[in-house]
Amino acid sequence: MAGRQITVVGECVADAFVERDGARPGELALRVLPGGGPANTAVALARLGTPTRFVGRISADPFGELFRAHLAGSGVDLTGTVAAAEPSTLALAALDGEGRATYSFHAEGTADWQWTGAELAAARADGSVCLHTGSLALVRDPGGPRIEELLAAARPYATVSIDPNVRPLLAAPEQYRRRLDHWCELADLLRLSEDDLHILLPGTTPEDACDRWHAAGARLVVVTLAERGALASLDGHRLRVAAPVTHVADSVGAGDSFTAGLLHSLAAQGHLGGRLDSLTPDELERACTFAARVAARTVAVPGANPPWADDL
Repeated sequence: MAGRQITVVGECVADAFVERDGARPGELALRVLPGGGPANTAVALARLGTPTRFVGRISADPFGELFRAHLAGSGVDLTGTVAAAEPSTLALAALDGEGRATYSFHAEGTADWQWTGAELAAARADGSVCLHTGSLALVRDPGGPRIEELLAAARPYATVSIDPNVRPLLAAPEQYRRRLDHWCELADLLRLSEDDLHILLPGTTPEDACDRWHAAGARLVVVTLAERGALASLDGHRLRVAAPVTHVADSVGAGDSFTAGLLHSLAAQGHLGGRLDSLTPDELERACTFAARVAARTVAVPGANPPWADDL
């Protein structure tokens, strides 16, 4: 099992969706679902059949209980989690008419960012072929720099995957820009959305962005383009994959599911555990096409609820 295991490091977030129907006068009705980019990716990986370990700081509050049940119920190994005294992070999400979510965050002093070096030691040399992280846990202090140290320590034995998952309401874009070149030095795979690109490098085409991040050190860069599919660049060799036509309930968790599908396929093809040296363009196209299918199944249902292997 450990030969294909992927470890995911990062946050869990309680996604509270405003319920337009059903609230009585004077009330705000919320439906709370488990979320957080890294946690979503771990759930999607495990449901696809990849042995997955999640390393996160999970609160003992009711949201934390929800996170643990969701992750464990999806088959994620939680032996690397920390029982945190701090409260859970909460994101209040409102959906527009096209299912796109806008968020407000309640994240000051919450469990997800308070990493110590000793806590992260559980993720070192654990037999995984890949270490994936990103999102807020990687950019917020005090934990972000400690996760960067973990990535550097993991490189001798594991492929490193990073999804910046830019959240400008919680971390200024300049914080991401200042650290992104260093992340590219650490990462073999950088996956981000077109929205992330517009925030990080306004006015830059996906192709030019790929070249910039290749020069900084990332060997494989994938930019997801919503209904237009994805652009992948392997050492500058470009390919595009289409997004399957699907009804969109909402876009929550789409990018996280794409990342999971991509990593799952790369693991199944035997390409994780090093610097992606043996990966060919045809194999990358196969992985990205599968990832697009996983993302399409995720956007077809409300919330970050990725498909199981049998669903595909």
